[in-house]
Amino acid sequence: MSIAPYGTWASPVSAQLAAGASNALLGLDLDGEDLYWLEMRPLEGGRSVLMKYADDGAHETITPEGFNVRTRVHEYGGKSWVLVDGVVYFSNFLDQTLYRQVPGGAPEPLSVSGNLRYADCSHDPVHRRLLCVREDHRQGGEAVNGIVAVNLDGEANDGEILWQESDFVGYPRVSPDGSQMAWIAWDHPNMPWDNVALWLADVDADGALVAPRRLNPGVDESVLQPTWAADGTLYFLADRSGWWNMHRLHGDEVTPVHKLGAELGGPLWVLGIDFFTLVSNDTALVQFSNADSGGLGELDLTTGELTVLDLPYVGYGSLTSRGADAFFLAGRSDGPGVMVTYDMAADTHRVLHEAGDKPVAPGYLSLGEAITFDTVEGSAYAYYYPPVNQDYTAPEGELPPLMVLMHGGPTGATDPIFSVAKQFWTSRGFAIVDVNYRGSTGYGRAYRQQLNGRWGIVDLEDAVAATSYLVAEGKADPERLLIRGGSAGGFTTLSALAFTEVFAAGANYFGVSDLKALAEHTHKFESRYLDSMVGPYPEAADVYAARSPINALDGFNSPLITFQGLEDKVVPPAQSEMIYEAVKAKGTPTAYVPFAGEQHGFRKAENNITALESELYFYGRVLGFTPYGDLPTVEIDNLVE
Repeated sequence: MSIAPYGTWASPVSAQLAAGASNALLGLDLDGEDLYWLEMRPLEGGRSVLMKYADDGAHETITPEGFNVRTRVHEYGGKSWVLVDGVVYFSNFLDQTLYRQVPGGAPEPLSVSGNLRYADCSHDPVHRRLLCVREDHRQGGEAVNGIVAVNLDGEANDGEILWQESDFVGYPRVSPDGSQMAWIAWDHPNMPWDNVALWLADVDADGALVAPRRLNPGVDESVLQPTWAADGTLYFLADRSGWWNMHRLHGDEVTPVHKLGAELGGPLWVLGIDFFTLVSNDTALVQFSNADSGGLGELDLTTGELTVLDLPYVGYGSLTSRGADAFFLAGRSDGPGVMVTYDMAADTHRVLHEAGDKPVAPGYLSLGEAITFDTVEGSAYAYYYPPVNQDYTAPEGELPPLMVLMHGGPTGATDPIFSVAKQFWTSRGFAIVDVNYRGSTGYGRAYRQQLNGRWGIVDLEDAVAATSYLVAEGKADPERLLIRGGSAGGFTTLSALAFTEVFAAGANYFGVSDLKALAEHTHKFESRYLDSMVGPYPEAADVYAARSPINALDGFNSPLITFQGLEDKVVPPAQSEMIYEAVKAKGTPTAYVPFAGEQHGFRKAENNITALESELYFYGRVLGFTPYGDLPTVEIDNLVE
């Protein structure tokens, strides 16, 4: 074993491996006996394609070249396809047209007009139509969201409006006999984890909605995934107890199925997420999480009893079922994600498909350790990853540089699911702490709401508290603390450099530098998000100014590198450009790496390779060490040799 400083270790975990090691599994669904899944392919420019499962492993690629199954509703998208008797209906990313693809055939346009976006479609077999969330951009200004019925018979059509009385909608779902439809809706300034209405309407013989009524008036809660059982009972998730738990509808009365101190749902950043599946009229398969545990369980809908399944995974999603056979996507701690079937009668499971081979050998693999640390108000949570490389050890007495990761959202969460990108850093001698600061999901509504009105304060406090905890534990070099994040995590990164002297350098991925500009120029979905996170604008303009890193340049003394997609509509490129120019003008070392053709988050393998290698090169230059390997040169302004 060689002795070498942390950060300089040679590693087999390359940026190329991190960027293209596997095709990300994005969702799955059943069509009769057939199982399909959606996968994103970094080596094909990040396009998403629909796949059909085959028992012999000769899986069929359904989506032909030139098509990309992805919607831009809310900019973040969501479920972009639905299957009906072997026919695929999907939204194509390039033109946002809704297409119909019969088995063995080429996709044909189903929608007609431009500037329409479709997502979260479900099938209404009684009336031979799709029920879709549609986002209408034809009039300019703020888009108009609604539920439309897209006729499957006859000529192509844009859909008939069924409901357009709220700012946002989701989960249009028709009852088994076609006589009722349920959906969720919310209005500015709420986000889907704030105050969401659950709606129910009768459906007449012509398919029109009759007597729509809100089922939870006067209740401040988030509602997710209304789902009809075969017997006509409506089930859904709601957090009126403080946790996203299962509820049912009796007549027009909502009652809880159980009261569990755990989340069965999550933030609806993308539409159409299946957090649970109804296996029968009496049983559901659910995912759950809290500060102590998480997993997959069978929920008895009669007694409310949850039976936790003994499965070797650390994350679950896209649950669906056919009789006693359940199907889901699962995350592992030591390798790429998998598609799994679980036989509920026999209590056995089987991996059907792996997103890729395990690309990191055990001798280079760092596993996330759940930690709890004190903050100025209670506790917060994180996952700590130590540096691991079987070929190296550090000089005696040296402590590793610590990379503090701040997740996006900010209403979101991180988890210990395997990431080659994390292993890229830990196998080179960096420690990582991935922080679920106060405001993160997975710990109940009260924890989630601790960030309300205090974004830029609480998240920053917890970033500092996590580093202090690990420094005190002797797991991090206090002189080499780094901070890194994208979007909302980029905002916290910039805030950390502007308002504290804790961090030696930072990497900002498409983060917010000016809250006022974000409030004025972001897309519809998040245009009022800051009302709850910061305060109503312009009434709280002074708060926006005080918390914006662009207005605190005196504090920018640590080097900063910024990465930005030039087609980003969520955090426009101007946010990155202005902070780069301002820090450069101040005289602090800084670099800016823009990517043409990328939106909010990078999908193309070549750009993710450039970003990782450029960030490593940047740290080496500003911290004074030489990373292993042939890295691309990045122009760093104001760097004194």
